[in-house]
Amino acid sequence: MCYMVFLSTDSADDLTLRSSDLVRFEKPSADTQAPPPAMLKHEHRWFVGSRSGCSCGFRHLCHQSVDLGFDERQDWFPEDQEDIEATLRLYEILEDLLRRGHQVDLLDCWSRDENREYVSLAVSLSQVPAAHFRLFEGHAFTLTA
Repeated sequence: MCYMVFLSTDSADDLTLRSSDLVRFEKPSADTQAPPPAMLKHEHRWFVGSRSGCSCGFRHLCHQSVDLGFDERQDWFPEDQEDIEATLRLYEILEDLLRRGHQVDLLDCWSRDENREYVSLAVSLSQVPAAHFRLFEGHAFTLTA
């Protein structure tokens, strides 16, 4: 199984134009097993992939470690530098959408995990610095600037 990250927004921007080696956007398909529509609040929905194809190449906390919260890289918690760079790039894109007045939510889940209950969490990027941002397994973030 792989991490799968989904984004929904009220922005009609073509996010595929922001794809790079670190972050790529595509419309959800049968391969990406989009979560139930109720988990994504906005009309425009995207699968957010990383260099690995799935969403594993971002900073994540597994469900049991979510109490660690947002934080920068720690020596005792090894993280791949490319995962950090990919997450920083994703943060920049999210921040840009919010700064331009769009609504954004983000869901971090496992592939083929359609029946799971997700925790909703309001996240203000003004209170979470880019270097501290990471995704939480089984959580749906409602993002604000």
